[in-house]
Amino acid sequence: MDFSSSRQWINALWILFGLYWLVSAFKLKRIKRRESWSQRFRYMLPLLAAFYLLARPEAHFGWLGARFLPASSAVQWTGVVLTAAGVAVAFWARWHLGANWSGTVTLKEDHELIRTGPYRAIRHPIYTGIMLALLGTVVAQGEVRGLIAISIFWLSFYVKARREESFLQQEFGEQFDEHAKRTGMFLPKIGSSSVSF
Repeated sequence: MDFSSSRQWINALWILFGLYWLVSAFKLKRIKRRESWSQRFRYMLPLLAAFYLLARPEAHFGWLGARFLPASSAVQWTGVVLTAAGVAVAFWARWHLGANWSGTVTLKEDHELIRTGPYRAIRHPIYTGIMLALLGTVVAQGEVRGLIAISIFWLSFYVKARREESFLQQEFGEQFDEHAKRTGMFLPKIGSSSVSF
């Protein structure tokens, strides 16, 4: 690998992300309740379309391949830094979530409401980290298709996060409601009157 290339660094960061997720998936609690396949399909299909737009070279035809950022070294290395920061946030959040994590919307046996690390301020910091890493990848790529892809990723994560929150509210009731009042969905709350996403 030629690590003088920003593209190679971004690829390596995503490979590292995938390996960490794979290894950490071996230590999970048993599932008590799971979303239905039709519910999962509603956010997975758009995620696959967004991944295609972002990752496949043939997806840059016509105006989708138009640049919204210059193809400069500074822009590309800014993308690497953002991708690395996003991967780091996702790792941090995944480590705190521990055996409660699942790729699908589930409740685990002895499920815990995690409020340590990034969960003190954000209810879904793994999605925050992934979105930041995706933003970095989109910046480095600099094409319009990336902006469309990241919008689809955000919408899909929003749908999934809302379903996760309905499971957590049913499981933890007032404890989750109190946590939700103090935290933002994807970004920390700033002040009591601000709207958070």
